[in-house]
Amino acid sequence: MNTPSMLRALPTQHRQRLMRLAREVTIPQGARIFNEGGRADRFWIIRTGSIDLDTHVPGRRRAIIETLGHNELVGLSWLFAPHVWHLSATAATPVRSYEFDATAVRCLCQDDPALGHAVTQWVGDVLAHRLRTTRTRLLDLYAPYGAGSTV
Repeated sequence: MNTPSMLRALPTQHRQRLMRLAREVTIPQGARIFNEGGRADRFWIIRTGSIDLDTHVPGRRRAIIETLGHNELVGLSWLFAPHVWHLSATAATPVRSYEFDATAVRCLCQDDPALGHAVTQWVGDVLAHRLRTTRTRLLDLYAPYGAGSTV
């Protein structure tokens, strides 16, 4: 199952209001976009390129959890207190994306409950997908053979 894109998740009027807050940015290949534990003050929607999400695993190298691409949301922690990144992100290729200021988007959501509900549902769906992906990836990398569920 693919992660829900904003284009499919948000009604047109909400998507248009949200996009008014977007600014286009370019991220060079290899650039660290954010680190686990850092302040989650923005998020991105990828236009072109790809971004690796990774996590620190004590005693091992960082584990890449998922690689995100076109139309995918980068950053979830901006919506949920305490607004701290739970993963890290690095540009795997040169990236062009839309960047959003988290505070401005949260204010927009607060002022328009219908938009806030739609954004929360979208981000929640992406979060649920990422949790499933993370669990599967970590089991693939670190669980003893046969320890994972087939469900």
